Amino acid sequence: MIREAELFVLAEGVLVEVLGRVRADCWRIVLAPMFDAPCAAKPATIRQAARHYARENARLPEVLAGRTPDEIGDRHDGDLLGADPHGGLAAASAGACAAVREVGDGAAVVQTESGRLTVSELLWRLDIARCFLAHDIAMHLDSRVCPFTEELARGMWEGTWPQAAHWRELGMFREPLPLPDHVSWRDRFLLCAGRDPHPLVG
Repeated sequence: MIREAELFVLAEGVLVEVLGRVRADCWRIVLAPMFDAPCAAKPATIRQAARHYARENARLPEVLAGRTPDEIGDRHDGDLLGADPHGGLAAASAGACAAVREVGDGAAVVQTESGRLTVSELLWRLDIARCFLAHDIAMHLDSRVCPFTEELARGMWEGTWPQAAHWRELGMFREPLPLPDHVSWRDRFLLCAGRDPHPLVG
């Protein structure tokens, strides 16, 4: 697997674990917009965010197989969570990870709903989104510990920081926050992306 594919699988494991903590009374918790891009600047409940994530995962094997958005159509547009949201999320994640494990050429071009992207660019975008969603949900569930493993966080920092200007231009990164000495890889990645590793969520 290429590095961004390895990190996708690690990020999926973290996000599925965090979503597994969501109790029935927590799905309506509202998350602030994850990114600063105008098209993404809308609050969403945890369930809405999870539905979008499940849809993205359900479509991913077809995208990686070379199908266009028109060919994929709307067959993954329904509520993939249903009465068993944790089961639906795990199933969509397993399918996406199986497809990503087969990726060998990051320079291949695929058609996405955001336009033509290399597989490498697509996976980095997905990796970043999964990391931030896992962190945001964990904080809203009253965790004060970032859910990333150090392996995932270090890989994300090493892979994204050299192109930080690109991620800021897309609205996925913000201006970096001050970086203390002797900081963990978890905090380093989030601070360099302009995100508070330990926000005080009300």
